[in-house]
Amino acid sequence: MMPRISDTERAALNAGTVGFDRNLFSGNPCLADLKKYEVKLSAEEKAFLSTQVEQLCSELNDYKLTEDRDLPEKFWAYCRKEGFFGMIIPKEYGGKGFSANGHSQVITKLSTRSGSASATVSVPNSLGPGELLMRYGTEDQKNYFLPRLAKGDLIPCFGLTSPHSGSDAASMSEANGVVVERDGQIGIVASFNKRYITLAPVAGVVGLAFNLSDPDKLLAGTGKEGITIALLERDHPGLKMGPRHDPLMGAFMNGTVVGKDVFIPMDKIIGGQTRCGFGWNMLMDCLAEGRSISLPASAVGVGRLAVVAGGAYARIRKQFRVPIAEMGGVQEALSRIASEAYINVSAQTLVNSMISNHEQPAVLSAVMKYQTTSRARHIINDAMDIMGGAGICRGENNIIGNGYMSIPIAITVEGANILTRSMITFGQGLNRAHPNLINIINTIEKGDDPDGFMKEVKGIIGHLFSNISRSLQLAVMRPRSKSDIVKYYDGQLSRLSANFALSVDLALVLGGRLKVEEMTSGRFADALSTLYLGYACLWNYEKNRHVGQLDKVLELSMESLLQENQKALREMHSNFPFPVVGSIMSFLCFPMGNAYSGPTDKMRQNVSHIITTPSAVRDMFAENVYVSPDANDRVRMMLDILPQVVQMDEMMAKARKEKRELLTHEKEMIARVQLVVDQIVQVDVFEKLGVEKQMDNSYVRPALRGTRFANSDKGHSDISELETA
Repeated sequence: MMPRISDTERAALNAGTVGFDRNLFSGNPCLADLKKYEVKLSAEEKAFLSTQVEQLCSELNDYKLTEDRDLPEKFWAYCRKEGFFGMIIPKEYGGKGFSANGHSQVITKLSTRSGSASATVSVPNSLGPGELLMRYGTEDQKNYFLPRLAKGDLIPCFGLTSPHSGSDAASMSEANGVVVERDGQIGIVASFNKRYITLAPVAGVVGLAFNLSDPDKLLAGTGKEGITIALLERDHPGLKMGPRHDPLMGAFMNGTVVGKDVFIPMDKIIGGQTRCGFGWNMLMDCLAEGRSISLPASAVGVGRLAVVAGGAYARIRKQFRVPIAEMGGVQEALSRIASEAYINVSAQTLVNSMISNHEQPAVLSAVMKYQTTSRARHIINDAMDIMGGAGICRGENNIIGNGYMSIPIAITVEGANILTRSMITFGQGLNRAHPNLINIINTIEKGDDPDGFMKEVKGIIGHLFSNISRSLQLAVMRPRSKSDIVKYYDGQLSRLSANFALSVDLALVLGGRLKVEEMTSGRFADALSTLYLGYACLWNYEKNRHVGQLDKVLELSMESLLQENQKALREMHSNFPFPVVGSIMSFLCFPMGNAYSGPTDKMRQNVSHIITTPSAVRDMFAENVYVSPDANDRVRMMLDILPQVVQMDEMMAKARKEKRELLTHEKEMIARVQLVVDQIVQVDVFEKLGVEKQMDNSYVRPALRGTRFANSDKGHSDISELETA
């Protein structure tokens, strides 16, 4: 009936805490459930963002970093000096002691300048040695490692994945250790072959996960067999770190960690011998919180920059004598950017608030990881379409090209999105947050608790009929007027939550088969995620009602999420493995057919206009976006000239309407604006690229060799001479 839960699955289920996700599975959540959440930056965090982070961003040239495939010594020195690598480490160990929100906002701002820099700062402050030591390390380990990690004397990395253990990290197929006794000392001999390890080529210490066996029973009851985590410094005998991967031209360090028959003393195990065999539990506990922060923060940075810079570019750039921001196809893309960015910002702010409330939202962390990075991919794709050649041609003036290339990295790491969606989010949420299911599984595994089993079965039946009643009632009685926009969308989410919950209860007829029906699980994950995101959007709007025209962005975002949720449930119903049950689900959830048709063109046009003209909404998105003080920086130029471009267009339209010639001062203003616009729309050009950089002026490009043009100018023109001419 129900499959037995493995030890690794049990560890995942027990990780973190359950909060608002339980409300969603109950089928009866409401916006009031979120009123207790509040998040603010401390004065120290604000100062760090406006001073140290600002300074670090000013030193970064993302194009040069990519060309060099490395971050300069000045970057590492400044990060060490100012404590960037110790943001999450408590002050008593020399760290910053920042909150999850403070850490998150630092990563967001860095990501608007350089994805490689934000990734480099993220790793020491995310899942890895620092977090594990703070929770599980011995006092000696904490006192030795944490101050060195806080100062950046030891750059950390974490060795988890192997060639045959990627998403299936718990298998540890190429990382094994055996308990041995040497010279009267119990230790471990381990061999491992790790890859995709961020910062490994420059790390001073690695958290190494491996599967431990104890054939001679030397542990003697202190610790156990299973996944174990050791902490080894770079010069540990037999440890090899240094070779690099080349992840889509990123400048951050990523490479391998290997070793054969490496002896590991027991005091190198995080937490000591007593923690042998508990590594997976430790990782799951840290992941329950950590996965909510760094990658979502980077995704939010992508969205903020796309709204601010992409919106300005669409207004500045003209084709067919009109701003491309006035073209319908571009407006569709702009409106998607705005709604996806708002959804991500809202989700980030709410989950940071939950963590600040001492929660570890394990299920919602999976939602955050796959939803925010997936939506960031949609954002960057639309931004690329809008910017066209300015997004394609690499160089210092391209503000989105590197982000476009690197977004698949965020999609892949810390649990590939395709796996997180189809196997983890709903599966973990169902077992952890459903009000009855985990208790039923526990009674089945006991094998001798029929009364407990029947009690929970009755609970599920009662839960099912309660949500059937709510679903049918809300199909008719849900709010119809948008006069109170929050009340309206709260009502729609209540209806869809009941639909989700009753569908989940009916899906339990699959028993253990539900675990392997990954398409069904993925659609349930989409439904669960869009419910959380919808409530996050409403919660964020309540906190920012003062922002003019934000209701337009909220409406667009909510209409999109309602349609996504409906689509996920409808597709799940129509493809349910038991068609009769799927038909019942469909009728109970949508007795009058589809209720949500998505955003209208008018909504899209309104939001597109809001983000392409000076507005309070643009100002809100511009918060925590790095804007260089350099007057020649592309983002700075676009933000400075945007109001004048809008004024110029209005002035020219007025002159046309009045059928008059432009006045002298108007012509002068247009000339000034056009001069800046002409600079903005230019793209980088290079006299030499690739292998040409290594050649002298006698070099002839292969395509020209053997032709009459071969010696005309040695295959290329001197750009400086052309510009002079």
